[in-house]
Amino acid sequence: MNRAFLFPGQGSQSVGMGRDLYREFDFVKDLFDMAEETVRMNLKRLCFKGPMEALTETVNLQPAVTVVNLACLAAIERHGVRPDVTAGHSLGEYSALAASEVLLKEDALKAVLKRGQLMHREARKHPGRMVALVGLPLEEVLKCLEKARQGGPVGVANHNTATQVVISGAPEPVQKAAEAAAAQGARAVPLKVSGAWHSPLIQGAETEWALFLKNLPFSAPKRPVIFNVTADFCSDCDEIRALLTRQLCHPVRWYEAMSRLIKEGVETFVEVGPGRVLTGIQKKILSKGRPAALFNVCDLKSLEAFLTAQAKCAD
Repeated sequence: MNRAFLFPGQGSQSVGMGRDLYREFDFVKDLFDMAEETVRMNLKRLCFKGPMEALTETVNLQPAVTVVNLACLAAIERHGVRPDVTAGHSLGEYSALAASEVLLKEDALKAVLKRGQLMHREARKHPGRMVALVGLPLEEVLKCLEKARQGGPVGVANHNTATQVVISGAPEPVQKAAEAAAAQGARAVPLKVSGAWHSPLIQGAETEWALFLKNLPFSAPKRPVIFNVTADFCSDCDEIRALLTRQLCHPVRWYEAMSRLIKEGVETFVEVGPGRVLTGIQKKILSKGRPAALFNVCDLKSLEAFLTAQAKCAD
């Protein structure tokens, strides 16, 4: 394995995402048309014009980010470039499954639409918060959570780098854990999200989500996928369904997953989708002196830069 495609999730959205690819390529227009017909939503208006408040609502955001991820992927694949391995951060895992041909693009969109609806429903029932803690290792964050947990459900949502951990749960214990972490020198950054994702507060969605996935067609991966819940590979369709069900309320083990890819010999990491969040995280994960090429493909300019670099490597 040499080239990994990484797909972003919530937090990478921006008004205008995907617009120049849509204007440039007919196949991207076709992809947006298919997506809008699939999810019954005006994704072009959401992605290109916003407003940001509407775009950030998880029920809208999940199909919107996914269609842009898939548009960026299609633009790369049209030039004959494909990944050796794929991964996606939380929501991005469904784009990774499409890139590895586990899910058809239409089915990936159906999945994220349903996922967003279920998460939105549970978030309305059980309001919560998410806070990024920067500057403390996971072990120290876990100690902060242990004390705060007496006030209600709270846990790790994302382990992004060695010292960047996102916590999620009920407002009061999240606040207490954030204060405890700040007292130890961490920087606590509240996230602008509409629910406490990857926490027990949305556990009420699991049964219905598992049933939905059971009826969705899956295929064995054409190229390896490394999963959020285990930071490991899986090729069995039923096991993949189980991992996606668990992912709703379990941590995204991104740091472990990316460390695993580095050990497996991946030297080119390409963030495929809006923003540069995963590229920034990857810079922090890679050790100094480790040979690696980092790219993000989110628009025409970055697409051209990536394709030019790949052409030079081929020469």
